[in-house]
Amino acid sequence: MTDNNSLRPRRSVLYMPGANERALEKAKGIDADALILDLEDAVSPDSKPEARDRVCAAVQSGDYGHRELAIRVNGIGTEWHDADIAAAAKAGPDAVLVPKVNSAGEVLRLVASLESAGAPATTQLWAMIETPIALLHAEEICAAHERLTVIVMGTNDVVNETYGLHVPGRTPLVLTALSLSLLAARAAGKVILDGVYNDVKNLEGFDAEARQGREMGFDGKTLIHPSQVEPANAVFGPSADDVEHAQQMISTFEKGKAAGQGVVTFNGRMVEELHVRDAKRILALHAAIGSR
Repeated sequence: MTDNNSLRPRRSVLYMPGANERALEKAKGIDADALILDLEDAVSPDSKPEARDRVCAAVQSGDYGHRELAIRVNGIGTEWHDADIAAAAKAGPDAVLVPKVNSAGEVLRLVASLESAGAPATTQLWAMIETPIALLHAEEICAAHERLTVIVMGTNDVVNETYGLHVPGRTPLVLTALSLSLLAARAAGKVILDGVYNDVKNLEGFDAEARQGREMGFDGKTLIHPSQVEPANAVFGPSADDVEHAQQMISTFEKGKAAGQGVVTFNGRMVEELHVRDAKRILALHAAIGSR
């Protein structure tokens, strides 16, 4: 994965139903970092061909400004998958998101399918981890190919397939799934997005779960309603205080090193190279957000 890809803001990644023309039009004015134009769960079987055409036309329209555009195709083995891949490759979105990717072998086959269908080199592969078998092979999946750049957590399916429950704070099993996937993504140098929060009217609950995801280390959160975009941007983006703190830390560290200090302290705490690297990452993300 390139540095440019890792620093591209993906604080808020909003699913939009591909069959809903009004929703696709509305999305042009929503301040999400990325949109997932969905051909899978949000589209009924009889509407999938029409939704495919509508989504591909939306991608090619050039009307979505700074927003990164991904098409979520139907899963491997479904009757719509091959046609979805072929159409998405021709449309050339920023990414093609595939649900229920269960192995490194599937990643390689998806990459081959995109290439044979003529997808431009700029179209990335995103993969959803959402099944027990995928969780047990997360490291292999994440490291399978450089075209795979973003991992998306499918927490609803994780809960469903493990017979769990949706509870505040998430169950230990869901947290384990998130942790395993995050470790695998970081080991492979991939971006990773937290799963959706279902109760769109509970903004307090959303904020708590988003903060939990940020504290765990996720790059952003997938969303199901426009009302979740602004709080996601706030939680996963650096605040003004974060930026100022990072700038002052870097300045203090550089001055200390230039003066030959063996130990540099900032606000009473020892500062090491790893702290400076994180501060520089925060500033780079802030700059990337500002340049959208």
